[in-house]
Amino acid sequence: MRLSELAGKRIINIYDGDFLGTAGESDLLIDGKTGEILQILLPPARGFSLWRSVEQKQLAIPWQSVRKIGSEVIVVDIAEKEQYYR
Repeated sequence: MRLSELAGKRIINIYDGDFLGTAGESDLLIDGKTGEILQILLPPARGFSLWRSVEQKQLAIPWQSVRKIGSEVIVVDIAEKEQYYR
């Protein structure tokens, strides 16, 4: 699979059914020696409270957590999302 084929796919967590983001908005951490994908790095989500802007941390999904890459979605299995935030 080519990197360009990942663009636009929605990333869904099979553990809780949560939509995490799209592959087109993410970065990949790649091992420079082997060319293996190590992590999918999703940009921080922004939210707003009544008093100030709230910024979340970046979500780093280990490549080992990817269960299936379909024509429209990438299915990952992350039980404890909090441990993957940077």
